[in-house]
Amino acid sequence: MYKNILVATDGSDFSKKAVRAAFDVAAALGAQVCIVHVLPKFVQAYFESDNNASPASEIESMERSMEQKAQKSLDVLIKASNTKQVDVKTTIIKSYVVSDAILKVARKSNIDLIVMASHGRHGLKRLLLGSETLQVLTHSDIPVLVVR
Repeated sequence: MYKNILVATDGSDFSKKAVRAAFDVAAALGAQVCIVHVLPKFVQAYFESDNNASPASEIESMERSMEQKAQKSLDVLIKASNTKQVDVKTTIIKSYVVSDAILKVARKSNIDLIVMASHGRHGLKRLLLGSETLQVLTHSDIPVLVVR
């Protein structure tokens, strides 16, 4: 049925539940899992800096730090996949729009199931923070499993 499963993670406890669900499905079906961690791209601000560091170097430093944190999170998930005997590959991608990046990787990698977490936000929080899961559900022609 499903042979290539993509699971999106942001390192949160919610996304860890989605990863566990993806591993369970993959183990049962003999599928491969692609774990994707999308990092935000930053636009260099055009302003004067009061310190010696330029805005570009500050952004590069922040991006490096975020990438290292994402890699550590993925390393933990890779170890967890070994206990489930699931074939896993990981990718870190930078994008202005998380949902677009997830769908781009899914299409490029011939994914036949996307697994994502729902944070369960309601009301004003949902309006302000948005929902990447909802965006993927809305724009995907690939089946999406939502884990809560």
